[in-house]
Amino acid sequence: MSVPKIVILGAGYGGLMTAKGLAKELKSNEAEITLVNQNSYHYVTTELHKPAAGTSHHDHARLSIPSVINTKRIHFIQDRVTAIKLEEKEVQLENNEALKYDYLVIGLGSAPETFGIKGLLENAFFIRNIASVRTIREHMEYMFSRYANEKKEELITIVVGGAGFTGIEYVGELVDRMPELCRDYDIPLEKVRIINVEAAPTVLPGFDKELVDYAVKYLESKGVEFLISTPIEECTEDGVILKGGQEIKAATVVWTGGVRGNKLVEESGIETMRGRVKVDETLRAPGFDNVFVIGDSSLVFNEDERPYPPTAQISTQQGQYLGKNLAALLRGEEMKPFKYMPKGTVASLGRKEAIGVVGNKKLKGGAAAFMKKVIDLRWFYLLGGFSLVLRKGKL
Repeated sequence: MSVPKIVILGAGYGGLMTAKGLAKELKSNEAEITLVNQNSYHYVTTELHKPAAGTSHHDHARLSIPSVINTKRIHFIQDRVTAIKLEEKEVQLENNEALKYDYLVIGLGSAPETFGIKGLLENAFFIRNIASVRTIREHMEYMFSRYANEKKEELITIVVGGAGFTGIEYVGELVDRMPELCRDYDIPLEKVRIINVEAAPTVLPGFDKELVDYAVKYLESKGVEFLISTPIEECTEDGVILKGGQEIKAATVVWTGGVRGNKLVEESGIETMRGRVKVDETLRAPGFDNVFVIGDSSLVFNEDERPYPPTAQISTQQGQYLGKNLAALLRGEEMKPFKYMPKGTVASLGRKEAIGVVGNKKLKGGAAAFMKKVIDLRWFYLLGGFSLVLRKGKL
């Protein structure tokens, strides 16, 4: 009898935890586990805003996949997925032979949601991966270096589109970086403009109002300008055009205004909503008993029939769940329903400031910033124990 083949696409939070869980739960003769990822490393999505601003080196936000998985139990393939053929139970790769599977776990992450804004994909930067954040930092530094000779205000004007978690955390890192950057290029700090544009009527929509007010007041005290209830209608080579026609000239425009599911999932034939799959209680794709979707490409709804936002926290829990329950399925046991258990939410405002809710307790300032660091360290602990915390963690 042949050994079941499990193929996991993507080594993000959900994919890695699924692979590690299966390797722990299953014996070598129970399943053949293959993990596919485009890069040889996993990048810590919740840390990417830091190297994008230049407050942290990009290497801190990535770690080698072979260093955190059991390579004797998990076959790792570095390659790009080009197509998912559900009827053939096959995954096509760019540089390797197609992979056959008995069970498929899709954790391919997300793509930027542009909401149809003209010129956004062509002219804005996106905090997406190691390459993109490195490009953002280098571009911003080059613009500042040009200012000494050209004295054009748009060179030191940064527009951040979107005031959700990524947008606010990135703005917080920019606030921390600006004093150093201005000293390096002999630019008066007060001349730099950081403008955060949000179409919704508030910063951090859905977050506690008291904490949102604290965050806005803090960032405004550092010179950040907020344009709320102000949609961007177009992004050009020179900056952005807002609804109503106002133009902001800016050499650096960074879009953080939302994500949608990976297009490969849509192209596979699975039913999606904005590229994301409404999974069942066991994280299965509708109509496919052997296909599971986790992470940013999945939709999980709460008791009020509202989808949970795509976060590292829910992806991690999905991976932990699937590692155990897929193993149970292979043994003929019943899969338990997935239940998301939010542990709290903390948004950083730079190195020393943050806001958050943990349990029923509101945190702000230094206490919240410390809790944010603890949350980040927990991911390193889940991946590689205390040795990885000591190697990669920063307190």
